Amino acid sequence: MKDAHGRQLTGRTSWRKFAVLCVPGFAATAALAIALANGALAASFAVSGQQFKVSATSLDGDGFAQYGSVDRNARGELIPVAVTAIKTAEMDNLCQSVVTKLPVIGSISLNLTAGTGKKPVEASDLFVDATQLSGSAAFNNIEIGRDASTLDKGPSKGKGLQDLFGQQADDVHIDKLRQTAWATNAGKFRLADLNMKVNKGTKECF
Repeated sequence: MKDAHGRQLTGRTSWRKFAVLCVPGFAATAALAIALANGALAASFAVSGQQFKVSATSLDGDGFAQYGSVDRNARGELIPVAVTAIKTAEMDNLCQSVVTKLPVIGSISLNLTAGTGKKPVEASDLFVDATQLSGSAAFNNIEIGRDASTLDKGPSKGKGLQDLFGQQADDVHIDKLRQTAWATNAGKFRLADLNMKVNKGTKECF
């Protein structure tokens, strides 16, 4: 995206602030009833009770859309999230971590890394249900404030509820990606140089 002087616009994006803007719409009983009746939950599965962290040195995506939605856990509780939907994405030096606290044993960390060599991690129809995201981002042909139900640049299912806030762009580039999420799902996910470890104690991506 360029300004009136032809300069490329870049910036840091806070998905936490974005999610807060969307919460009032989710709090309305009528809106939630319609969403649930139409199956308009972000993730197609019950999310766990633990958020996980994801980082990457860079992300390049074509077909970007972002909007507010809700996840549901196994207890039926609703969780507000900001959904980032990307048609195709590549990530370098991907890291994913989750920490579980167990009785007697204490904290156990599950760490996954991929895309650390010459080949990046590749994903198509990628959806991330996040509560926080940061990094230095650049977009091309971005539309901010578009009705979430009319988004058409991301994956075919990358749409939110009518009258709610949405944004989209032809493509996105993010350096030093850091995000905390409840769920991720993708049509295809190729993890080059995959490495997974279980560690005692707390060991997170950031």
